[in-house]
Amino acid sequence: MNILQIGILVFVFIEVLNVMVLYFNPTFKYGNGVGVFNVYHEVIKDKKYQDFINYMVFWVAGAKLIFIMIGLVVVFGGNYSTQLFTVIALILSILSFYYKLFPLIKKMDDSGNITPKGYYKTLGLMINSMIIGFITIFVISII
Repeated sequence: MNILQIGILVFVFIEVLNVMVLYFNPTFKYGNGVGVFNVYHEVIKDKKYQDFINYMVFWVAGAKLIFIMIGLVVVFGGNYSTQLFTVIALILSILSFYYKLFPLIKKMDDSGNITPKGYYKTLGLMINSMIIGFITIFVISII
């Protein structure tokens, strides 16, 4: 197993944990649990919005399942070039977090709508760690 496969499998494992949180305990305040969003706890109680909110949470989980399955196919069925380009694609797609999601979570955190306070920094650190990890794996694999 090469370093690209190991890196992709680590990502797949993290995403499996996130999917489990979203499907089985969405109020969790770690990983991709939506429990950090204060408004979630209010809106989920309202029958008018409950199905929509649950649909959106499960939709995110389903989208993550797509990443998981594609990652597994690439690790176990893809050649070195496919694995290398997958790592590049993961770097770029993870970077997209900073386009819309990071400014939104920072704004909500600054407004007191996230618990625990400062969670956007923790999330940013986790995202940066993934990006740096994949860049490191990419550089090691090409030298």
